[in-house]
Parts: sequence; C-alpha cells; structure tokens
Amino acid sequence: MDRLPVVVIVGRPNVGKSTLFNAITGQRRSIVGDEPGITRDRIHGEADYHGRRFELIDTGGIIPNDDEMIPSEILKQARVALESASQIIFLIDGRTEITGTDRDLAKLLRKLGKPVALAVNKIDAKVREGLAHEFHSLGFGDLFPVSAEHRLGLDELLEHITRDIPKSEAGEEPEAPKTRIKVAIIGRPNVGKSTLINALLGKERSIVSPVAGTTRDAVDETIETDDATLTLVDTAGIRRKGKTTEMAEKLSVVMARRHIRMANVVLLVVDASEGVVGSDATIAGYAHEEGRCVIVVVNKWDLANGDRKAFTAKVRDELKFLDYAPVVFASAKQGKGVDVLFGMIQEAFESASQRIGTGELNRFVATLKLDQDFKVRYITQPSVRPPTFLVFTDQGRDLHFSLERFLINRLRKEFGFKSTPIVIKAKRR
Repeated sequence: MDRLPVVVIVGRPNVGKSTLFNAITGQRRSIVGDEPGITRDRIHGEADYHGRRFELIDTGGIIPNDDEMIPSEILKQARVALESASQIIFLIDGRTEITGTDRDLAKLLRKLGKPVALAVNKIDAKVREGLAHEFHSLGFGDLFPVSAEHRLGLDELLEHITRDIPKSEAGEEPEAPKTRIKVAIIGRPNVGKSTLINALLGKERSIVSPVAGTTRDAVDETIETDDATLTLVDTAGIRRKGKTTEMAEKLSVVMARRHIRMANVVLLVVDASEGVVGSDATIAGYAHEEGRCVIVVVNKWDLANGDRKAFTAKVRDELKFLDYAPVVFASAKQGKGVDVLFGMIQEAFESASQRIGTGELNRFVATLKLDQDFKVRYITQPSVRPPTFLVFTDQGRDLHFSLERFLINRLRKEFGFKSTPIVIKAKRR
C-alpha cells in the first residue's frame, strides 16, 4: 500500500496547533487547553479533503535553541517529522507580535527547502484579517488567515496544501485488511512506557527522558506484522486524579482512560526497581474494569537483579484481579524480552475474540459437578472482547463469588481465554 503524503503542523507553544489538528482530522485526538506546551510529542492522524487523503502530524511546541531538555527533545522529534513532510503548515498566533521564536522557526523552515504555508491563527473576524498581512515579513509567500477554533479559512488552507495530492479512485479495490489490534501502553509516570514503545518499533519515536511525566499526551504508531496491524498508543503517565493539580495532568488521566477504553490489548508497565505499588493496582483496575486483555510488563529488570518467581508471586498478590494476565520480564532500554510481546498481543486478541458455540457449551455444562441445590441449565455466549457468558440457573439470584470463580476457571481450562477477563452473568431460566 502506498504511503500517504505527510503534512506537518509546526509552531511555537500555545499558538493552536492541537486545535488546528483536531479541526482538520475531525476528531479530538490531541489534548487541547490553555496551558503552553501541552502537546510535547508528535501526534499522527489521517485526514481527507474532498477525496485527497493525507497523514497529518501535530508536533510539540518548538522552542529553538532552548537549553531545557524537553524543548530540545521536542525539536528533535519535530525534525524527524519535518524530514518526511511533503507540505508544512507553519502556524503562528495572529493576535500577538512576531516573536523571536517565530523568526528562528521561520529561518529553520526556510533551510529545509520544503513548501511552507504560513497559517495565521485566531483571525476570527473580518476586522482582524488586516493584521494577518503583517506576517509576510517572515518571508513566506503563501499566507492564510484562519481561526482553528471556529474553523474559518480552513478551506483555502486545505485546498492549497492538498493541490498536488491525487484524489482517491472510487473504484479502487482495497487490500484484504489484516487483523487490526489497538494496544495501549499504560503505567505510572517514568516506568519506561516510551522506551518500551521505541524498543517495539526499533526506532526512537516517543520523547524519552528521566523527567517523570514527559509524555503528557497519547502518541501512536502502527506496526505491520505478518498477520496483524498493531497500533501502539503510548498513553501519558497516569497519576491518581486527586494528585493531579495541573490541568494537563487531569486531562491526561481522562485521555489515558479513554485510550484504555478504545484499546483491545493493554500492556501494563511496572518498574522492576520499585516493585508493584498501590498506584499500579489503581491503573491496572482501569483496564480490568473496561474488560481489556492485559499483559504485565516488568520493565527495567536489568536493574533489579531479582528472582523472577518471587517477583511474579508479588505481582499476583498485589494484582489479585489480574490472575489471567501473563507476566513478562523485560529491559526496554536494552531491547531484551520485548520481541515476545508481538506474539502475546496477537494471542490475547484472538483469545478475547473467541466465540464458543451453544452446543459446545452444553457439553461443557454436562461435565460440571455442582452442589445438589444449585443447577446450571445451560450457558450461552452473547458477546466477545471480553468473552461474556450468560448462565441460566434454576434460581433467581446472582451467582456466589466462589461459583463464579469456579466457572471462570473451568472455562479457561476448557477453552483457553489467555490474557483476557471473562464476564459471567446469571439469569433464571
């Protein structure tokens, strides 16, 4: 399949890049708020303008020549995106004076020799349009006054940047799609989620630094394996809601929980050097409540020098409700123990998608040895992901916890269901 043309949005922090990205792609994908520097990494999305499809990348707010670690990493990530760009949208704030950062960025973009459309944002009224023309001094011929928030002027901008992109043929036969699996990588801040996604991708993709909470937004990347297309979502480091004072942190928790909801498989990353802590259980609980497949990745195992059996026992003890989740020991930084995850992700997805026929389930019921005063008449499976079973009994009450646990264990033994929770619902016949 031919790769889509790439359009990259760049600009200094807080000029409205995320709002423009969301307006063009038509989805709330980036975190949008009033705090500068909320989008620290680059975010990908697909857009379609009158049949002309392209990939849109929203870079982090760039501050050239800034000595702070994070802005320099943002610049590094932005350069990776810019190298692949066929068109660049340079977004600036039309309500402020041209800043030194704007000029530095303009200089950097001119050196690339790529087509640049200068979009002057926050021009939301006719009287403001005159202000936009002052920005011609930055040296770009193609200038577009827009308001990303109110979606004004976007047609002219999109018509310009897509003019060389061919329209998709209506009669084109699409390739037979592979299984698509969405994988959310979750965990406390600074447990190595970004390092793990880089190890899986085999390239530097997310910003990695020792600063806790570096990844505030969720960034994703797609990997093609022989049998499946995996979309990896590196969620922001989750902190408990009560402890998140900054707006960005609060939004990150909301977004991370949303990405868990949208995922098929969740990789819960635990820091081996710190052990399993209370907030790991809280985060794991989000995935379990949503009925997602879970694989526990014990990262930084090279720093722990521990006993795998003892550590696994500790994981089982602290995360009792995740007894179905396999435990993998890895060092993402060294790339060790990472490759096995591809097969495990696919196995988990197939397991959660498994549907057992009613005939098979009736034969299964015949093998159950239950108390004389409680009869299971038959079982059906109304849904998958997570596998959900309706148990018809001779009584009108919910199943006792121990009986529910017994049925789940027997279903696993008989039919597999690795890495996925199983839901049991009781109904009187």
